[in-house]
Amino acid sequence: MPQPIVHYEIAAKDAKKLEAFYEGLFGWKMKPAPQPNYSMIDGKQGAEFGIDGGIYQIEGQDPAGVRMYANVDDAEAYMAKVAGLGGTVIKPAFAVPGGGIKIGIFTDPEGNVAGVVETLAQS
Repeated sequence: MPQPIVHYEIAAKDAKKLEAFYEGLFGWKMKPAPQPNYSMIDGKQGAEFGIDGGIYQIEGQDPAGVRMYANVDDAEAYMAKVAGLGGTVIKPAFAVPGGGIKIGIFTDPEGNVAGVVETLAQS
């Protein structure tokens, strides 16, 4: 079964500057996320369709750019397939503190950064 795109992120060298840019350009409203240096974007903003996203401040060697995340039922299983298909694992699947999700991040064979997201069961 195909795995839908459920989230996107914009990795920024200056997150506050990009937040102001996208708010000015598209009217996107940002709200702080539980994770530090991360703002959530309501993708619908009153429309009938849209994908939620986020803007975050990059650290270290993390490259700036846009990333998409596909919804999966088992993040670790999908990340285990990456290398065999010609991709490279950047961050193995991990639970996001306070987020209720597990994500994994990889590059595809062309070097594009993407990821998988698994919703964790509520405890």
